[in-house]
Parts: sequence; structure tokens; C-alpha cells
Amino acid sequence: MTEEDYKNGQVLLIDKPLTWTSFQVVNKLRWEIRQRFNIKKIKVGHAGTLDPLATGLLIICTGKQTKQIDTYQGQIKEYTGTFTIGATTPSYDLETEIDKTFSTDHITEELLHETTKQFVGEIQQKPPIFSAIKKDGKRLYELARKGETTEIKARTVTVSEFEITKVNLPEVEFRIVCSKGTYIRSLAFDYGYALNSGAHLSVLRRTKIGDFSVDKALSVEGFIENLKKEQA
Repeated sequence: MTEEDYKNGQVLLIDKPLTWTSFQVVNKLRWEIRQRFNIKKIKVGHAGTLDPLATGLLIICTGKQTKQIDTYQGQIKEYTGTFTIGATTPSYDLETEIDKTFSTDHITEELLHETTKQFVGEIQQKPPIFSAIKKDGKRLYELARKGETTEIKARTVTVSEFEITKVNLPEVEFRIVCSKGTYIRSLAFDYGYALNSGAHLSVLRRTKIGDFSVDKALSVEGFIENLKKEQA
């Protein structure tokens, strides 16, 4: 692809690496494109954040395609991953240490599958306190890291599919298809509570956004290699 191609607008599918923020991926790709074509400025943005501890599909838009970001963000998403049953963390994932433990003696495969039904359809969900949502001009995770608590309003989200794909307690693997704005971390926490136990998210991978699949995505390194080949 040429400099003009990127400026006119490209949709890049990237498999986000573990521990990277979505912004780090955007910044890296923008820097590489600028370096490769020796240009000062080019618009690059992502269509939907993934937490640093998640991997999987990021849609990156360049140039004029950045105007379509909201359209891509609004599409349904598919995730796979793992809940760890019997313990919770303040962030609902592995960003923070376990704060409470619960019994799992009563948990059966039947109960695990049956409980998913409570979370299919339109559900009310509170975002995690450790999230990038803003309240009074500050991101919630900034308040959470200072130990401050704040009341978060529940929102309506839609879960169209929720299946348990493998059980090896305390780990439970899942696949979820859901609307924009759904927090899988919050779903993990609420699911654990519904099991009369506790749970937190220990692995998360975004596999689809609308018709786009992570199977067609490049790693960051793969994108950079392609960029070099294009210029060779």
C-alpha cells in the first residue's frame, strides 16, 4: 500500500498483544506508517478499547476511515476466555490481587451451564470501578487506585450468547457474544455471585467485531513486516 492508501483510509485488523494498551498499538502503528513514508501527520485510531490484560481483535482505522470508527464500535462482539471461580478481585480481573475467597464445593457443571441463562438477553450491568469511564472529569480507575469509592449506575447491555465451553474447576472457559458497552469483567463478577460463590476474569480474548474476525488479523510485528515489504 502507498502513502495515499493510508491517507485515503484503511481498516487494519490487529491481534493486540498481552499487556499492551490499545493506545500503545495505535501509537506504534502511527509511528511506523509515518517513518515508512516520511510523513509528519496521519490520523490513526482504534474502534473499541481492549484492556491491557486482554488479547485479540483491534480494528485500527487510518486517514479518512477514522470517520467510520463509531460504526465499527457499535457492532456486536465475540469474546472467549476464562473465569476463575471461588475468588474475587477489586478490578474483577488479574490487574489487582484477590480480596475475597468463596466455597466452590456446591458447584457442578450443570449449575455452571444453568446459571448462564440468567445473563442472556437484555441485562443490567454495573461497569467495574477499575474502568476508563469518566465521572466528574476523572477516569474511574484513577479514583479506584487512590482507594476512593464512587457510585456507578447500572447500564443496559445485551448478551446474545453465553456458553461454557470447558470446565476444569476453578477455571471455567466461556464464549460470549454481546453488545457494545458490555464489560466481561463485570459479567465474571456477577456470574460468580449468581453461583453463590465468587469469580474473576483471568483470560480474555476478543475474537470478532461484527463480520471481522481475529483469524484475519495481523500481529503488530506482522504489520510492520508487511509495511517493510511494501516499501522494498
